[in-house]
Amino acid sequence: MSSDTGRPAPSVHFGQVVIGPPGSGKTTYCRGMQEFLSHLGRKVVVVNMDPANEGLPYSCALDVSELVTLDDVMEGLKLGPNGGLLYCMEYLEANLDWLESKLKQHHGSYFLFDCPGQVELYTHQNSVKNIFSQLAKWNFRLSAVHLVDSHYCADPAKFISVLCTSLSTMLHVALPHVNVLSKMDLIEQYGKLAFNLDFYTDVVQDYGLVSFVPLNVQDKQSMIQVLRAVDKANGYCFGDLEERNLQAMMSAAVGADFQFDSTLRVQERYVATSGKTVQEEMMDL
Repeated sequence: MSSDTGRPAPSVHFGQVVIGPPGSGKTTYCRGMQEFLSHLGRKVVVVNMDPANEGLPYSCALDVSELVTLDDVMEGLKLGPNGGLLYCMEYLEANLDWLESKLKQHHGSYFLFDCPGQVELYTHQNSVKNIFSQLAKWNFRLSAVHLVDSHYCADPAKFISVLCTSLSTMLHVALPHVNVLSKMDLIEQYGKLAFNLDFYTDVVQDYGLVSFVPLNVQDKQSMIQVLRAVDKANGYCFGDLEERNLQAMMSAAVGADFQFDSTLRVQERYVATSGKTVQEEMMDL
């Protein structure tokens, strides 16, 4: 597809920026989603945006530690871990040309950005927000996947704090946003919930402010549910500017299940033990 000037239109890159507090399961999610999407036939690139991440469990195509590491900053500038991490992200913001050159090496891929866990980066500090804004200018269509540990549901005070943090993050990051309650397979270890799960997932539904998608990264049905929400949020299910699927667009608009357009060349061949493909199971949900 060409632009009005006759030049080829810039290609669109889809992906997720995975954010959330420390210990919420961001790296585990990236590993699980990388494997899941690979089975669906998508060419997945994981970008480690956390300069403090060591011993990554997934195949990392691009690592910010090649540019700056938290240990070097703490030692060289005599900063603590929090101040050092803020400096690292400001340094990355000042060297976006390095990031752009690295990303260009993975044309046509689906991107997972594994981001740092410091909450301040997503509530009032601007470096990460500015990096995301620049990615949008480079034609990245991203969804923010905000992970929250599900054990906070067992404590009313902590859960209200999580709601406030999630809402603040949504407003500050300014990306299509999907809030996820992670580690749902471990929630029973923290005691019986005071209410049914839908009370926690559809929290402020009357105003469309904060809601959550439950996630057990080891469960395929749970991963499908999260992926559906993310693909609607970043527009992946609609195709690119040249190949829009009217059925998918209408299904998403009315909240119904959607199916991927075969013209997108997404070969969803992952076969479940039931004999159904992931695409067929997505249709059954």
